Parts: sequence; structure tokens; C-alpha cells
Amino acid sequence: MKRLIALFVISFLVITPNAQAVPKKITVNPLKLLTTIGSPTEVSGVVVSGKNFIVIGTQDSKAYVRALDSNGNELWKLQLDQSQASIASAAVVDGVGDIWIAGATPVAAVTPTGTTTASINPDNAIIPTSTFISDLKTLTIWKVSSVGTLLSTNSLPMSNSVLPTSITLDDSGLAIVGSIAGEKINAGFINFMNSSGLFSKTLQIGSASTTIESVTRNSDKTFTLVGSSAETIAGKKLAGLIDGIIIKVTKSLKITSVVRSSISKGKRIWNSTTSSLLLGGEVVVGKKSEVAVTKFSSRYVPTWTHRYPGTGPAFTSGSTQLLFLSNAAIPELVWNPKTPTALLITFNSKGVISAAENAPAGQRLLVGSLESKDLGPVVVTSSADIVSIFIRNTR
Repeated sequence: MKRLIALFVISFLVITPNAQAVPKKITVNPLKLLTTIGSPTEVSGVVVSGKNFIVIGTQDSKAYVRALDSNGNELWKLQLDQSQASIASAAVVDGVGDIWIAGATPVAAVTPTGTTTASINPDNAIIPTSTFISDLKTLTIWKVSSVGTLLSTNSLPMSNSVLPTSITLDDSGLAIVGSIAGEKINAGFINFMNSSGLFSKTLQIGSASTTIESVTRNSDKTFTLVGSSAETIAGKKLAGLIDGIIIKVTKSLKITSVVRSSISKGKRIWNSTTSSLLLGGEVVVGKKSEVAVTKFSSRYVPTWTHRYPGTGPAFTSGSTQLLFLSNAAIPELVWNPKTPTALLITFNSKGVISAAENAPAGQRLLVGSLESKDLGPVVVTSSADIVSIFIRNTR
């Protein structure tokens, strides 16, 4: 009998580890190149409109927008502004397919009255007006139809140079966030343009060292803004060298809460947020560089969070996806890159990795991560020479 019990115990010890075996690692599959869309200096962003892609950027110092089909064929292209210089830096597509683009243009020149003195130009050469980024002090919103017709242009002169970074819209209008900069200012901002094209008063966030990277509108019509700051915001003091910040703003553009990261001797930046409050960002402590992804509740309480070895910004899309430059092994994956490589991770609702895909080596910059009902996950990256669009390989 004792021998039988001993055999049973031995069998149990042998069988139990197999029943609790370590989960099988997930294979990282290569993404499929869909098309290339231009040089890194000309492309600032991409959004999806059905099966088409809307590309925005600056070409020959002028803001432009172009539409491509899923095969990379150009459908149309439009120069947005006739100024000496302009930029287009954020875009969103509404429910009927119209495209809203945020950018910056120079403040309109005022022609002086009275006697003018002729300039010395004996050869009658055409001398273009010099325009610098510091001259781009007008927040400009262009509305373009799905077939490439400019429907409206609305502008708001500001006191300092402006760079929109993200926009979100609903039936009531468009919220624009970004950065304003000058000799004595480096701050974030949010402005709201209603459906009649009227701008609100700009809410400045910070004054010396704050950036706002992304915005989404909440179900209660408030806004969630994310970015970074190295100064006190709404009474919330700095905890680290640079803190990641999450700011709730009312529909009347008043700050109601600020949540800061708490790394005492590090740098934390939130680069992106989605309507489901899936945030992606970068974390640097000493020489250690990581990316972070956190799913927050509507009260900005973390539901789940992960950190991975990586460098540079991290972009989220939908409620399940994170794109970043991975530079080391990840325990859950069959993955150990030799150089920083664009990696797209998909999570389930509990924050467990369910799939992973990578862009080819050499895609050293990230432009964005998108979600398409028709094409699935869309990844936009850049090599030193060309910006590329990748999709999931469904062979």
C-alpha cells in the first residue's frame, strides 16, 4: 500500500508541472508593405478614410494633402495655402468623408500706408519673401472634401509660433491641441472651433516646459489631453525630471484634473491616447529606455500596464494596439531584435499579448499607428529616405 501511495505521489509530481506549463511564446509575423508615400521631410501624418489613405505634410514649404487608394495610386492632391510657407501637421476624417486638417500659416501681412521707398534691385529679379517657422503664428484649419475640393479655411492669429499635434471632432466642432513657442514661452494649448467656424479663447497649458501630444473627446463631452511637463500644472508639482501628464478639460476649456507620472529621477512622456484611454509613451531613467502602455479607466485609474525595452515614442490605436521601436527581447514573444525595429503588439481586453507583427529593419522612425475597418491595423514608418505604409499580412 505504501508503495502504491509513493508511486501516486511521484506520478503527481511529474504530471503537475506539465499541467502548469509556461504559455507558448507568440511568434512575431512580418507586416506587409502596402505602398510608399513620400520622403520623411514631406510627410507629417496619415489618416484612413475607408479604403483610402489621406496624407498630409509640407512640400516646397507649403502645406498639402493628397489621397491614395489601397494600392498606392494617387487619387488627388491639393495645395492648402498660398503663403510663402505653411505646414499641415494633424488631420481627422469625419463621418461623411470630409477631411479636417490643422496647421500653421504666417500672420497676414499688413500693407503700410503712406510713401514707400523702392528697393534696390537693378536686375528686377524676383526676390521671395523669407518665411521661417517662427513666423507661423496663425492656427489654420482647412476642410477638404473626399474628392479633394477645399471647402473652407478658418484662421486664428496667435502671439507666438504654433504647432498643432492632434485634433478630434464630433457634431459640435473640432478640438485642436499642440504647442506654442516663443522667446519666453514653451507651452501646450487647446482650442475649440465650433461648427460655424468660430474659435474659442485658447487655453494655454504651462508656460516654460510643457507639450501636449494628443487629445480625445470623452463621452461626457470633456477632453483628455496627454503630453509631458517639467513645471507645475494646475497646482500639481513636478515629480521627476519630466513628467507624463494626463489632463481633463471641460467643454468650456477649463482644467478639472491633472494626473502626473511619479518617477522621481526620470523622464516620462505620454505620446498618444485613444478614445478608450489606451495611452502610449516613453520612459527614460538614467541610461535605461523603455516604452509604456497603460489602459486607464474613465477616472484615469490604471486598469493594466506594461513596459517594454524600446526607444522613442509609442503610439496606441483603438483599445488593443501599441506601436514602438523595440530594441531587446520580450519574454512573451519569439523576438530579440539586433537593432531598433518597429513592433506592433495587439492585446486582449485584459492586457495580455494576443499577437505581434514587425516592420522590416531600417524603418527607424515611427509616423503613426492607425486602425481601419477595411484593412485592419495600419502602421506608418519611415526609413532615412522614404515613408511606408504597412498592413497585416493575411496570406
